[in-house]
Amino acid sequence: MKSPLDLLDRPAPTAPADHLTLRRGAARVLLDNWTGTSTVPSRTLYPHQWSWDSAFIAIGLRHLSARRAQRELESLLAGQWADGRVPHIVFNPALPHDAYFPSPDFWQSSRAGRTAGAPPSPETSGIVQPPVHALAAWLVHRADPAESRRRGFLARLRPRLAAWHDYLLTRRDLGGGGLAAVVHPWEPGMDNSPCWDRALERVEPTPPGAFRRADLDHGHPADRPTDLDYGRYVRLATDYREAGYDDRGLTHRFAVEDPCFNALLVVSELALAAIARELGTNGEPHTARAARLTRRMVTRLWDEDAGLFRARDLHTDTLVDERGVSGLVPLVVPGLPTDVVRHLCTTLDGPHFDAPATRLVPSYDLTGHAFDPTRYWRGPAWFNTAWLIQRGLRTHGLQEGAARLRDGFLAEAGHSGFAEYVDPSTGAARGTRQFSWTAALTLDLLCADPKEPMP
Repeated sequence: MKSPLDLLDRPAPTAPADHLTLRRGAARVLLDNWTGTSTVPSRTLYPHQWSWDSAFIAIGLRHLSARRAQRELESLLAGQWADGRVPHIVFNPALPHDAYFPSPDFWQSSRAGRTAGAPPSPETSGIVQPPVHALAAWLVHRADPAESRRRGFLARLRPRLAAWHDYLLTRRDLGGGGLAAVVHPWEPGMDNSPCWDRALERVEPTPPGAFRRADLDHGHPADRPTDLDYGRYVRLATDYREAGYDDRGLTHRFAVEDPCFNALLVVSELALAAIARELGTNGEPHTARAARLTRRMVTRLWDEDAGLFRARDLHTDTLVDERGVSGLVPLVVPGLPTDVVRHLCTTLDGPHFDAPATRLVPSYDLTGHAFDPTRYWRGPAWFNTAWLIQRGLRTHGLQEGAARLRDGFLAEAGHSGFAEYVDPSTGAARGTRQFSWTAALTLDLLCADPKEPMP
């Protein structure tokens, strides 16, 4: 593997000087956050390995070192459970337990998750995050197919990725409608979105004095979820742990079909089809499953009057009456009906999500009753969702909109010091700085061929 200095100084394609500076800065973030086996999202706030973070990080790392990008995904999947789930955190055993909460001794994966197939090591969490991993694996392969084939990268990952998708579409089809459900607000990755508020009202919070939040040691309280939200998160995770992480053995007080989560499952099924073809086997079963998932997502989650997808609360079997960025991410699905794409684009450019000061996409409706420009997923603009939406615009041939979003992304990533997220109205950096997926996806937008075919 190349040395860090070699990776940093690797020649870049001809580009404007400011883009070359931005590229070097993004590479520096990834090198500084590399642990030797994986990349932490942040050295301070998030010191372990996170699931969908690592997928986005690998997508960017492929432009520095395809081998290191492969290692990122391999390291994450080493924590996969026998039932197929990919846990949302793989813990670094070298760190003290109080470096992050909930810590390994809270999740107790090797004990509480034994029946569900948790590995004896490494210790992990028991919940999951959005399934973007197969897409990441396919893009990493394409960055250096010869090295990928030499190492048998796809051949080794394919059964793990297939088992991950099978878990989601069997154990997590809690609504019986053929979509994957999430059972904790951390699982869709948009932790404290107002889209979850009504469902969380059913959850009796764990008292604040019963746990200590390590996130407030490194993040400003105005940026982070409230103590009330955190108490509910802890209660849900505790109940799941005490049920042995058995998806069918617990009446989940929070059970939601999320559009972003399922859209990424569609795209990753298409990536699995491409992986199968690369390995000389039939990709049609994955293509067919992606088509079924797309139809089910439109049937169960599309709201034509609102012009976007909505989450479905499985307790009430109704769509959640909130507009979140999760409802726009399905643009990344290539098989959407034309009228759905048209409505999504109208919504994207309309008053609920158009933030001209940054050209990014707020995480929640700008006109919504719960909009907060600084607090985590209740309004700030995130870089990973911008990357997904611009990819979706490209998927549907909407190059002008994709270019505008790309330009806004690169400008704000540079101005903010690769922030975790930004105020959509001012561009002010919020959350932690030197954030890995912001840097990684900056690299991807700077280096990837905009005509790169989708899976």
